[in-house]
Amino acid sequence: MTAQRFVALDALRGLAIALMILVNTPGSWQHVYPSLLHASWDGFTFADIVFPGFLFVVGAAMFYALRHSTFNGATLGRIAKRSALLFAIGVLLNWYPFTTDISELRIPGVLQRIGLCYAIAAILVLLLRGRYLLFVSTAILVAYWVLLTLFGNAEPFSLTGNAVLKLDLLLLGPAHLYQGLGLAFDPEGLLSSLPAVVSVLVGYYVAQQLSQHNAKDGARWLLLAAFALLALSWVCAGFWPLNKALWSGSYVMLSSAILMVLLAVLVGLSDVLKQHRLVQPLVTYGTNPLFIYILSWLWAATLMRIPFAGSNVYQVAFEFIATMMPAKLASLVFALLHVVLFWWLSRLLYRRNIIIRL
Repeated sequence: MTAQRFVALDALRGLAIALMILVNTPGSWQHVYPSLLHASWDGFTFADIVFPGFLFVVGAAMFYALRHSTFNGATLGRIAKRSALLFAIGVLLNWYPFTTDISELRIPGVLQRIGLCYAIAAILVLLLRGRYLLFVSTAILVAYWVLLTLFGNAEPFSLTGNAVLKLDLLLLGPAHLYQGLGLAFDPEGLLSSLPAVVSVLVGYYVAQQLSQHNAKDGARWLLLAAFALLALSWVCAGFWPLNKALWSGSYVMLSSAILMVLLAVLVGLSDVLKQHRLVQPLVTYGTNPLFIYILSWLWAATLMRIPFAGSNVYQVAFEFIATMMPAKLASLVFALLHVVLFWWLSRLLYRRNIIIRL
């Protein structure tokens, strides 16, 4: 039987890339609404749903990509190649415009984490074929909590006392980590990529379950599963705080629940009410997510390095908008203009049936 594919899953992928551009491209990091900034440590903001959303849709796409694949050398080779390419592109983006000394190059990053999580999740899926995924996901989160508590300091979930930092310092060294939190600590660290694998597996499991339901029943199942995860997240947060930087278990559950609610809404619009025109802009946005993400990164990084009027093109463009409205609103408008710009480019590629894949 052919697995049913919901238009809503494609729309969710487009929403993920649109939100990532919105969050990553403010006019000025000094003028951003708090909800569009990641929580400084413990806590949860609107921006904290974006990266789990990316991993979730990677898992959903994996269900359709691997459902006829077998665990053999050829399949493992394709997985390894794609994972390595994602990791390498991520490192190159960190290095761009290639003026940083290699000894100070940040190694972890968004695409690097996606590459690692994709490879681990794909191997688990091929081995288990969807069976025991809930058990394995739970086991991963429990194992991660044990590692944090055993190898962390007296405050194992703190910025300075966590095992994620210890492992990254041991294997990568401080110079190769993110420096934006006041010390060398990477929110895309090696150990914290382990629970991020669960975000991918959740996406896979959701796509698998939806393929066995009609649209109405699928939306109902999503809401019930989301409610269960919200309750579990609330309980878990009592001893394992919500924390994106550590990708805590409570954070995995909460972000997954929110994504399921969003997906249920999209299923209702596109697959139950058949309002395809309402979600088509998101479907269009999601056709080349990797290419659009890379291009948006290069675009912003390049504009910041083109001198203009005593500053740079990026800053001058923001300051021009800020002459017409308050700074925070101008920063948001600047980001929204980038969302529209890259949607237009996605639409151009979509209409010409150009799909860029690894």
